[in-house]
Amino acid sequence: MKAIAATSDGVIITVKVQPRASAEGVAGVDDEWVRVRLRAPPVDGKANVALIAFFARELGCSKSSVSIMTGETGRLKRIRVVGVDEANVRARLIG
Repeated sequence: MKAIAATSDGVIITVKVQPRASAEGVAGVDDEWVRVRLRAPPVDGKANVALIAFFARELGCSKSSVSIMTGETGRLKRIRVVGVDEANVRARLIG
């Protein structure tokens, strides 16, 4: 599985989330997933809301363009972002 994969209308990003981190941001990218640190706790969906806001901010798109496909209750998630291309996502998240 690729960490960032192109689809016909955007990308799917496989994410490993670290909630309750001291700082927010991308902690690293490898072949399997993008590691993301979030300040929000994994309680009542707060980390999921923070994750959607994080990707919308980092990728320069609206929150409605970002959705969690799988993993709403776990640390491993698949995020769908509509209206962006893979090269742009890689450039914004990696470097």
